[in-house]
Amino acid sequence: MTRTLLSPKVDFVFKKIFGSEENKSVLISFLNATLKPKKEIVSVDLKNTDIEKEYLKDKFSKLDVKATTSNKEIINIEIQLGDQYNMTQRTLYYWSKMYEEQMEQSDNYRKLSRTVCINILNYNYLDNDRLHNIYRLKEIETNEELTDICEIHFIEIPKLRHLDLKDEADMLEVWVEFLRDPESEVIRSIETINNDIKKAKDKLYKLSQSKEDRELYFLREKSIRDEISALSKAKEEGIQTGAKNKELEIAKNAIKNNLDDNTIKAITGLSLEEIKQIRNNKI
Repeated sequence: MTRTLLSPKVDFVFKKIFGSEENKSVLISFLNATLKPKKEIVSVDLKNTDIEKEYLKDKFSKLDVKATTSNKEIINIEIQLGDQYNMTQRTLYYWSKMYEEQMEQSDNYRKLSRTVCINILNYNYLDNDRLHNIYRLKEIETNEELTDICEIHFIEIPKLRHLDLKDEADMLEVWVEFLRDPESEVIRSIETINNDIKKAKDKLYKLSQSKEDRELYFLREKSIRDEISALSKAKEEGIQTGAKNKELEIAKNAIKNNLDDNTIKAITGLSLEEIKQIRNNKI
């Protein structure tokens, strides 16, 4: 029976494809395309490969892909469908935890490994038109790099240029195209010549045909959408609260300057009753 393909942008599916033992070559291909290391990554040691069902129900859980590469780098990959309004703080927190967890009390600081966070976002976040942005610690005037031990990547799917079979595509662009539309003409063509893309596509087909995986997928998708909705509502309420507080502050200043109530109403949009309460120190 033919079924619609599940979206590889949902973290449950992404982890099943890129974070599974049988698909290590897929992850290696993606990492080499993203990091473009001088010494190519040839193997990875995956962490936290299990997916607990309770995690799928928890809208605040992280289904990220964690691995250590043959270059002794510690990698964390997170994919997000919607804006959580705290991406910079979030990724710095997770990077610092990963870095700190390497060290036990008796360890030497020199043993700490290069630590890399890769954030794949299904929305525009940074104020530029680049698909892929990389951040490290640098001197702000000379641009001299302090170290590459801290590296944070942002890959924004909506910023992917239109790929044409006639164009020469970077391998990272191909992987982002797979995430964006695994059934696109470009992916259909490339999977015939690239074994890792074919492997990822085959895994996606298997997941999409599995009744159990489809049920888990929709459970996870609902949790993610609930989280996005809750965060969006909280942001809107925060904006409204901020606007209201600003109106109250303007009204208080207007009262101090002996403006009449109707003028204050016209300036702030507050009701006469609210202005009366401010005059009586009840707001």
